[in-house]
Amino acid sequence: MTMRNFFRMLQRLGLMFWVMAPVAAFAATIEQFEGTYEGEAEFILEGETKRRDMSTSIEMTKKGFIISWTSVTYKGDGRTKTKSYSIPFSPSERDNIYKSTMRNNVFGKATPLDPLQGEPFVWARLVGDTLSLFSLFINDVGEYEMQEFHRTLMDGDLGLVFRLVHNGTAEREIHTILKRVE
Repeated sequence: MTMRNFFRMLQRLGLMFWVMAPVAAFAATIEQFEGTYEGEAEFILEGETKRRDMSTSIEMTKKGFIISWTSVTYKGDGRTKTKSYSIPFSPSERDNIYKSTMRNNVFGKATPLDPLQGEPFVWARLVGDTLSLFSLFINDVGEYEMQEFHRTLMDGDLGLVFRLVHNGTAEREIHTILKRVE
């Protein structure tokens, strides 16, 4: 290889670096999601407009992170229904995929729940600026329900898309923006 060809190769490598560097700069880390977010969403269910208050908290831990969330549904008769969840995650052997660690096995190791026992199997993944949480539930007759929570960083706030899929059919989708409160 001549010196001239060597310098051309270096120029090309440098150009590739400058082209690819912005892509890496836009990839988020879990730490960037850390905080508490609140908001509300309106959606149509069975022909009626429904409203929900929603909040999400993401907290770093020694072994990973915890995602906690609450949704408050307002009924037409004035009643409310509140659901809250908190799930710890730790890195898996695969990049940007995180396993839920919702229970300890007999050896004290944190492990996911078992969907064949009627428990949800939960995992998370980080792609670009979106942290997604997936929850798979298998009912007594073998049908499945998948809940997807896609949380995307948006100028300090969090875009949220919730999707409920039952046996391959999307049954509900909710979009909202949660504002950072801490």
